[in-house]
Amino acid sequence: MGTIRVTVELGHPEGARFEPIEALVDTGASYSWVPAPTLALLGIAPTRRFPFVLADGRRIEKDMAETRIRLDGQEQTTWVVFGDADSQPLLGAYTMEGFGLAADPVNRRLMAVPGLLMSMSGPF
Repeated sequence: MGTIRVTVELGHPEGARFEPIEALVDTGASYSWVPAPTLALLGIAPTRRFPFVLADGRRIEKDMAETRIRLDGQEQTTWVVFGDADSQPLLGAYTMEGFGLAADPVNRRLMAVPGLLMSMSGPF
């Protein structure tokens, strides 16, 4: 199995301007991660701080913002984390699920997947 990289277009929250970025698909990341200077270039400012647990168990807080993203001609809003200036952009699970996509590690691509709805029997 290998890595999956995709080109996405990240945009200003109002959709006025988009920039292409190459992101590594990271199914273990809750949210997409973009270097802070890239977000600043697009005029995206932090709107919240959020706690995270790193792979080594450390706890940190990072700035986040909701903004627009395009992938394969589809556009939606998503939450992005303000990453370190020299870090690799990551496409996280929240963004992929919003597009109805999952990682296909064998063929090194993203693939469409149906949503799941669970029905309950009996009174609510």
